[in-house]
Amino acid sequence: MPTIRNALEIEAPDDQLFALAQDYDLRLEWDPFLREMTFLDGATEADEGVRVWVRAYNGLTMEVRYVTVDPPERVAMTMLDGPPMFSTFAGTWLFEALEPERTEVTFQYHYVLWPRWLSPVGEPVASRILKRDMRKRLEGLKESA
Repeated sequence: MPTIRNALEIEAPDDQLFALAQDYDLRLEWDPFLREMTFLDGATEADEGVRVWVRAYNGLTMEVRYVTVDPPERVAMTMLDGPPMFSTFAGTWLFEALEPERTEVTFQYHYVLWPRWLSPVGEPVASRILKRDMRKRLEGLKESA
């Protein structure tokens, strides 16, 4: 059950970065991973219990539920339905103010592959791909900030 993370320091206040990361109209402009995103059940913004459907650049889709929304420090979600290769998938954004105008942003995933026998070969490959995508997303956030 790997937990992988990637972090980047960004010259911006944590509250502004948190807001930018959760503004999905803007996020579709800077996040190279996302192609489509829709709030479900009439929701219009991230909040605990809110469900969201997303389509990635590679065509894969996932429905997630926000489990934590704690501005400006963290937001976390868990997969409800998604690609069949994941039996479990969760993601977290962490924003740590290092100085008033500098923040370390950490992106972390926790996942379990299915079927389990695939894990010895699949986990290193999945982790490498996910870390690459995380880095691109962090760089997109930094550039947009």
